[in-house]
Amino acid sequence: MKNSTISQEMKFGHLKLNQRVLVIGTKWVFRNKQDDEGNIVRNKARLVAKGYSQVEGIDFGEIFAPVARLEAIRFLLAYATHHNMKLYQMDVKSAFLNGYINELVYVEQPPGFEDPSNPDHVYRLSKALYGLKQAPRAWYERLRDFLIDKSFTIGRVDTTQFTKKMDNDLFVCQVYVDDIIFGSTNEEYCTEFGNMIAKEFEMSMIGELTIFLGFQIKQLKEGIFIYQEKYTRDLLKRFKVDDCKSIETPMATNAKLEADESDIKVDQIYIGSLIYLCASRPDIMFSVCLCASFQADPKESHLTTVKRILRALVLNSWATGFGLCRRVECKSTSGGCYLLGRLLVLWSSKKQNCVSLSTAEAEYIAAESSCAQLLYMKQTLKDYGVELTRIPLLCDNESAVKLANNPVQHSRTKHMDIRHHFIRDHVAKGDILL
Repeated sequence: MKNSTISQEMKFGHLKLNQRVLVIGTKWVFRNKQDDEGNIVRNKARLVAKGYSQVEGIDFGEIFAPVARLEAIRFLLAYATHHNMKLYQMDVKSAFLNGYINELVYVEQPPGFEDPSNPDHVYRLSKALYGLKQAPRAWYERLRDFLIDKSFTIGRVDTTQFTKKMDNDLFVCQVYVDDIIFGSTNEEYCTEFGNMIAKEFEMSMIGELTIFLGFQIKQLKEGIFIYQEKYTRDLLKRFKVDDCKSIETPMATNAKLEADESDIKVDQIYIGSLIYLCASRPDIMFSVCLCASFQADPKESHLTTVKRILRALVLNSWATGFGLCRRVECKSTSGGCYLLGRLLVLWSSKKQNCVSLSTAEAEYIAAESSCAQLLYMKQTLKDYGVELTRIPLLCDNESAVKLANNPVQHSRTKHMDIRHHFIRDHVAKGDILL
């Protein structure tokens, strides 16, 4: 950040230091800006406040700011694919500096830019600064109010989604902090939107959507494809398995993972890196989540399984054959894939929080979890103008299907918690077709 940016955006108020005033320190943060190939394109210096010294109720209040969920981004990609929409992206320069703050916040003079004639003076902020706890919320509220003032409709479920209907065309934009993805069935509205935003905020128009949150994105006639090739290459190189022999599946079908008190402890960093990769690789979701359940006390035997997942990434193929459960706690794993038409937009794999007494009970609980996800998708799609009823939910256990469609009180299922009958209620209402 240059000195001119500070003076233009921050709108500092110069005040003499008062010992009874809480003053927040400042510092400079330096980083390199990279393109989608990992090449350094720009060096950045950013002035930030030492927000850890703020006191709640004095210089900050509410700080929560919503960000788009990854599945919401995939919903937009799927909708764009179905309607042959071209998606674009732009980001706001120094976004947090645009938010207005209501609290009285005082900061020290920026290091290297002290006023020699007033060394004992501090600044009072009228706009947010990076590092302040309320900065993300202030920026979100500024952008939200601006878009609503321009007749955009905020999402009823996803408050980072904004839509606008014009005749038979729909414009959609999705906000992730300072990154904005947008598209329309009429490309003229994309140009108008870009000009409108640029008049209010300083923007950098990136153009066609190619990279977002570490995802590489290709928009082709055949559809929109997301992948993490660069992240995967860097991950394999980081863990020194980039030149190892590849393997087809991320986990052996007969693998047995158990707690091992006598084994050697290993670093937990592997799982954290793989979890992020699951955002574009549903084929490794189950294997990674199973290994993650041992991360409170990881051992060498668990590392062997993790390395097999890494070897599967070398081949970069999809795998099948998930059918493993954790024998230590005897709890089943719920998993599901959710599609919009033929497009996979959401997937999950999660250990259930209770022990099931039968396969039917485990499948019924998994179906209940999937029902909740489908209702979320149904509500989100309403903002796209899509109304769904009797959403099909596929389950391969006949007993679980009968439990959902009939108020059965069988001796093997009568003990089940009432919350698991959530799916039965929505099947009766016609929301779900099991």
